[in-house]
Amino acid sequence: MRVKTSVTIDEKVLKAIDKAASPERSRSRILEDAAREFLERRKRALREERDLAILNDSADALNSEMEDVLGYQRLA
Repeated sequence: MRVKTSVTIDEKVLKAIDKAASPERSRSRILEDAAREFLERRKRALREERDLAILNDSADALNSEMEDVLGYQRLA
């Protein structure tokens, strides 16, 4: 469902959006696509930040385990 809303943006940005708009791609569609892209990038960045925190929290244990594996390989 589409909802009509009002936003305030810089005049130069609006002119650039209007320049990019076409009969096939309206101003509203450009803004919606930009918002979706921003939200997807933000979601991905938060996920990557969370994953990095998990890796950092586990780094010592993972490094220790890797040293054990490499030690076994040297003995073989």
